[in-house]
Amino acid sequence: MDEETPKAKYWGGVGKDSLPGDWPGSVGGGTGADLLAEIRFWTRIMKEHSMFIGAGLPCDRTDLIRRAQEFEERFADLEAKVNRATTLTPNLLRALREAVRDLIEFKHGLLRMMIQCQLRPNLYPLLIDHVTREAVHFLALIELAAETQPGETCHLHMLLGRVVFWMRIMKEHIEFIIHLLDPSERALIRQAQEARRTFVQLLQTAMELESMAEARPQFFNTAARFVDEAIARTTELRDFKAAAYELLLMCQLLSAIPSPLLADHVRREADRAIVEMREIREHIPVRKPC
Repeated sequence: MDEETPKAKYWGGVGKDSLPGDWPGSVGGGTGADLLAEIRFWTRIMKEHSMFIGAGLPCDRTDLIRRAQEFEERFADLEAKVNRATTLTPNLLRALREAVRDLIEFKHGLLRMMIQCQLRPNLYPLLIDHVTREAVHFLALIELAAETQPGETCHLHMLLGRVVFWMRIMKEHIEFIIHLLDPSERALIRQAQEARRTFVQLLQTAMELESMAEARPQFFNTAARFVDEAIARTTELRDFKAAAYELLLMCQLLSAIPSPLLADHVRREADRAIVEMREIREHIPVRKPC
């Protein structure tokens, strides 16, 4: 492999008030607390996915509701364990891996039944696909934690692939919000529709830049500028989600959003996206003017 090809270490997940550190965390070369914080984040997300799915299933499908509740309890137990942990042991990683794999299989089964008109829950098929992709992302993180060697690196196109992931997640969040707001909430719907147009364009650009990065340029100033823009727009969307959460708590928002927790859930994911993209931005090679 060409030694001059620009590389960057995998970025670590961090807490809201933490500073990013190089991944792979506890396996060497970075901050173990950073990786542990990211594992904690996604474990809670999986627990909440199970909760939301269970709440949206038809009341006569007690078998599926029971399975969703079992997953909620399983991830609540894992969440307690990772919150107590000071390091990621092989046994803990194995338990997480098995739980996430099982949850992915469950979500795929639900989506398959929905596509085949064998199940009609109060859940969009795209929502199930959305949360499945997040679970697949978490599983990849767990497997990296278990297998990545110290000093292992990621190429630029892989870093931009993470931006593609987050732009798609943010775009879909705003699409779900639009369809959950009451039609009378016209001002908020207009705001959300404008945000959707922005993220459709951001996703398209992210995909194009990721493809261009396959050429392995020595520097990519345009990608750095784009990530700055993506961070700024995601921050605006995060603030929109936070405002919606506050309105729900004060009973000042008409919607079909089942719980303020859902608004807080997507707000926390926006916070995670911002943290990761800031770390990615620091790893994009740029050429400064002479």
